[in-house]
Amino acid sequence: MTREIDLDTFAGSWAEGGFVLLDVHEPDEYRAGHVPGALLVPLAKLPAWGDAPTDRPAYAICASGIPSLGAADWMCARGIDERSVNGGARGWAQAGHPLATVPHPR
Repeated sequence: MTREIDLDTFAGSWAEGGFVLLDVHEPDEYRAGHVPGALLVPLAKLPAWGDAPTDRPAYAICASGIPSLGAADWMCARGIDERSVNGGARGWAQAGHPLATVPHPR
């Protein structure tokens, strides 16, 4: 069963590190704003992603927390210690936490 992590708990974990943060946004959404340190693995490409962590927890995040639940369910079913960030990147930003952006290629 997927475990969710609330934004306050995630903020503490984010400050400490020691996990993999997967952003399951589409590339344009990721470039527009994501939690610093997040790796882009769009939800549709998750099954082909070959770097799933086995030695540390992983968190999945999206804009709102809904698609990341699907990602976390998929990974948990494969034995990966995965959590979904409830509230997503939108909630993270609304709580005053930083977002990183990536410029669009010219």
